[in-house]
Amino acid sequence: MTKHFILIVEDHYELASTLCEFLEEHGFVIDHARNLDAARNLLRQHPYHILLLDINLPDGSGYDLCAWLRTEQSLDLPVLMLTARDTLDDKLKGFASGTDDYLVKPFDFNELVVRVRALIKRSLGEVSNSQLQIHDLILDSARQSLSRAGQSIELPPIQFKLLKLLMRNSPKVMSKQEIIMALWGDAEPESDALRSHIYNLRKMVDKPFNQKLIHTVSGVGLKIAIETDLS
Repeated sequence: MTKHFILIVEDHYELASTLCEFLEEHGFVIDHARNLDAARNLLRQHPYHILLLDINLPDGSGYDLCAWLRTEQSLDLPVLMLTARDTLDDKLKGFASGTDDYLVKPFDFNELVVRVRALIKRSLGEVSNSQLQIHDLILDSARQSLSRAGQSIELPPIQFKLLKLLMRNSPKVMSKQEIIMALWGDAEPESDALRSHIYNLRKMVDKPFNQKLIHTVSGVGLKIAIETDLS
C-alpha cells in the first residue's frame, strides 16, 4: 500500500498531537512543525503529498508560508488551511495566497481525512474524467488509453501512471524524488527502476515520432512539453 506523507504546521500542541495520532491511524505518515521556520526547513528537505497549515503561528502567518511555497519554491503541493478564521475575507486571502482548500476549526476529523485524500488524489492525477493532451499525445484516464498522432500506444501500468503524472504537471519540471514519491511512496524501488521506466517510456512515446516531448532538465528533473513550452 502506498504511503502518503503529510506535514502539519500547527502551534497548538494538543490539537497537533490529536491530528497526528488520528491521521497515522488512517495510514498517513506525519511530520509536525510548530512554526514557519521549522516548516520551511522540513519542506526544503522532504517531499510531502499535502500540507495542513494553521494561519496564526508564533513567527508569522500561514498565508506567508503558502505564498512562499508557490512563489519562491514553485511547488504545487496541495495546501489545506485549518483555522478558526471563518470570514469570507479570510477565506479569500487564503485562496489568494495559494491554498487549495479551507477547513474551519472546530472540524470533524473524518471530514478532514476525506478532504486530505481528495486533494492528494487530485494532485497525483488520479481524479479526472477528461483527456490530457500535449501536442499530438492524448491520454484518456477513464478509458486507460493512450495514442500519439492517431496511433495507439500500449504501456505497462507504472509507465502509464508516470506519463499521466508528467502530463498533468506539464510544463512543470518534476524532480526524481517527486516522481518516486508519486509512483511508489515510501517503498522506493531499486536504484535503476525509474531510469528504466523513463527509457522505455521515451522509446514508446518519443522515438517513433519526429517531435520530442519528454525532456530531461539537467540537475532538476523531468518534464513533458512541446518545444515552444521549454524554457
